[in-house]
Amino acid sequence: MSKIVRLYTDGGARGNPGPAGSGAILKSFERGKEGETVATAATFLGKATNNQAEYTALIIGLQKAKDLGYESVDVLMDSELIIKQMKGEYRVKNADLAKLFLEAWRLRQGFLKVDFRHIPRAKNSEADALVNQTIDAHV
Repeated sequence: MSKIVRLYTDGGARGNPGPAGSGAILKSFERGKEGETVATAATFLGKATNNQAEYTALIIGLQKAKDLGYESVDVLMDSELIIKQMKGEYRVKNADLAKLFLEAWRLRQGFLKVDFRHIPRAKNSEADALVNQTIDAHV
């Protein structure tokens, strides 16, 4: 059985583009049950778009999971666009997003399994709060 983590990510920009931040919350996940937070990661991006912040959140979350030695990741995000792009359902047309997509895709390859699921914004409140704290600390 592989070592699994549940990853909640969110990104936000105040204005689009505007001051932006990204956050990731990693929670233990065993036998189908979510446990405690095992790590967090956040970054302030300066001026960026919401979608750039969402992709950056995914990247820092996957990197943190890799650094901690997880083999499988259950990704939950409220960005339907990013989820559908990572699942191959939508093409990435924007050049700036394409670079971030490729970085996330490369990180994804380092795991045995990565599942992507869209969740409503209301179920992503911890990652959203982390994003807002990160932006608030820099503006």
